[in-house]
Parts: sequence; structure tokens; C-alpha cells
Amino acid sequence: MLKEFREFAMRGNVVDMAVGIIMGSAFGTIAQSLVKDVLMPPLGLLTGGIEFNDMFVVLKQGVEPGPYATLAQAQSAGAVTINYGVFINNVVAFLLVAVALFFLIRAMNRLRRLKEEEPAAVVEPTTKECRYCCSLIPLKATRCPQCTSALD
Repeated sequence: MLKEFREFAMRGNVVDMAVGIIMGSAFGTIAQSLVKDVLMPPLGLLTGGIEFNDMFVVLKQGVEPGPYATLAQAQSAGAVTINYGVFINNVVAFLLVAVALFFLIRAMNRLRRLKEEEPAAVVEPTTKECRYCCSLIPLKATRCPQCTSALD
């Protein structure tokens, strides 16, 4: 049973999938940082200093009644909220990941097309055709082994 599991785990597809999941997770972290730390602050300035993570709607007041300045305050008070700002951040992160993957796959496809377009290596012929019997003979032959004709 251990041998079968090792064979399963070491198959190319399983290892490739594991690498893809790990790389996807790392890429997701980078995309989240890009959205949170680079894109959202200027976007917040453009919208009047609004922090998207603090955009929410209170459905039910918490133990301490609102208004709540931040989402953390609302959550610590036990308020029930719809966190649409967090949703906006996640949508932007998804779009960034999708665009980055598009450009990555586009570049890989271009490289693959370039490789396919390269001319095949010229193979020197090793045989020739006998002009009398039309059989294939070695290039250096001076006599045809089939019809015994003398060749130039």
C-alpha cells in the first residue's frame, strides 16, 4: 500500500499540481499585498480618503450602539455587518491575478509559437535513387545492389 501511494504521489501530474497550488498561493499573497498596500491607498485618496476595508453597512447594532468608525469597531461591538469594502478589495485582487496570469500565459504561448516556427534541422540525405531500377541505395554506392548497374 505504501508503494502504491508513493507511485501515486510521484506521478508527474500530482507533483505538477502541488507545485501549481503552492505557487498560486504565493502569487495570491503578492496580489493581495499589491491591492492592499499599493493600489487601494491612492484609490482611497481619490475617493476622499475612504478606506475600502472600512466600508460596511450595519444590519444590526452590537452590544455598544453605533455609529462605528471602522469595521474593527463594529465587529468588536458584535454588530452584524455587510462588508462590501472587503469584497471590493477581493474583486480587485482577483482581477489583478487574472490579468497577471493572462500576460504570463500569453508570453508562454508566444515562446511556444516561436519554437514551433523554427525551421527543422536540415538532414543530409544518406541515400539516393538508382536511375535504372528506382530502388534506394546508399549515397556512396558506385553500383546498384538491385540491378547491378554502374552508377556515376
